[in-house]
Amino acid sequence: MQPSVVAGSSPLATPNVRVGINPGAEISARMDRLPITRHLWVLVFLISLGGFFEIYDLIFTGYIAPGMAKSGMLATTTTSFFGFTGIAGFIAATFAGLFVGTLGFGWLPDRFGRRSVFTYSLLWYSIGSAIMAFQTTPEGVILWRFITGIGVGVEIITIDSYVTELVPQHMRGRAMAFNQFVMFAAAPVAAILSYWLVPTTLFGIDGWRIVVLAGSAGAVVVWFIRRAVPESPRWLATHDHVAKGEAVVQRIEDIVARQSGKPLPPPLPAIEQPMHRRASFAELLQPPYRSRFIMLIVFNFCQAIGYYGFANWVPTLLIGQGITVTKSLLYSFIIAFALPVGPLLAMLYADKIQRKWLIVGAALAVIVFGIAFGQMRSVGPLIVFGVLISLAGQTISVCYHAYQSELFPTSVRCRANGIVYSASRMGAMMSGFIIAALLRDFGVEGVFVGITVCMLVVMVSIGGFGPKTNGKRLEELCH
Repeated sequence: MQPSVVAGSSPLATPNVRVGINPGAEISARMDRLPITRHLWVLVFLISLGGFFEIYDLIFTGYIAPGMAKSGMLATTTTSFFGFTGIAGFIAATFAGLFVGTLGFGWLPDRFGRRSVFTYSLLWYSIGSAIMAFQTTPEGVILWRFITGIGVGVEIITIDSYVTELVPQHMRGRAMAFNQFVMFAAAPVAAILSYWLVPTTLFGIDGWRIVVLAGSAGAVVVWFIRRAVPESPRWLATHDHVAKGEAVVQRIEDIVARQSGKPLPPPLPAIEQPMHRRASFAELLQPPYRSRFIMLIVFNFCQAIGYYGFANWVPTLLIGQGITVTKSLLYSFIIAFALPVGPLLAMLYADKIQRKWLIVGAALAVIVFGIAFGQMRSVGPLIVFGVLISLAGQTISVCYHAYQSELFPTSVRCRANGIVYSASRMGAMMSGFIIAALLRDFGVEGVFVGITVCMLVVMVSIGGFGPKTNGKRLEELCH
């Protein structure tokens, strides 16, 4: 059945709500016709600043691992598969927390709003990370790593929906790419700080602890900066706060019109949507969401093993190829520059090429470059193929963060994202044990055989079962 539409009205005045049309549809129609101006990019940037510290936290996992092993806090490998006194246990605790945050608390942004959950989950991360930095036992570090991961998990799924709902449909791909660029700018920062600090002690404090504290302190500062970001007007409209939602849209329209220097075009036709109802898990098991839900669970589980199987183990994999600890951190820093560069490049094509095919192509690239990496022994080729793997991985990340947020309606968007994303956290949690076992028994080549299998599943799931989303409005995709 085709969605019903009603023509738009005056370009600048707040339109009256028309009979038979959900106010959320009115607001979406007004948002989706906005031209791209500096103000919209600023909103995305402010949201992304919070994500900067989430990525900093995730990325430094691999970079501080050699320092934690050197200090005797955690072992590089353990005799048992599920060893919780080693680096694999630390990585697993990170993603176990993320799993709990995304699966158990993904409903919070749908219930209480994107802005408030977005803000307080960052504060949660800051406090938990600071406490973890002062732990003196492996058990204490792993426990607080788990607790910190819960806050990070809630933050990440909130950011995806927040960005998706604050920008017009013709900007979604580029907005998510810019979001990922800002967030992953944390990667070289984490890498260079680790290169400087991890091999040393400062005032009697292990360098890896200072790396952790730096992220915690920075996040507190950003918590105040982001108070300027408004609540999602689409969320407000679907939660019986229509007047507040229209006021937010009116402010955005006024600023955008002033920056563009010309009257705004008329709102797009409003696509009728159901009135507000509380988010329900059962709704995700009904067509058309059921097939998307299952497809994204499979995709998320496998892509996480492939992505973090490389990203969290770069220094260790380089050591496995004969590079010293100090030099491996330096070369990892060089490879880490690809993490923000990848999304920056994706801004050129994210809205021009179907996101599902970008994901498939990037997964194939990870396979090709990963196999080549496993065969290299000299520094130059290792760095080149490491960069290429990172660029391909970032293309997957940029595209799927936008992609899975597009496939569910506003009323259940964060809950749906949380559940499917929790499969990613489970995959990432298992990646630590899987990669450690493959590295121990089969070396670096074995690691990339495992990553290849995961990327093949990614290609089949998205390429064979994923719908096309580019150029479609959120309401069209949710009918």
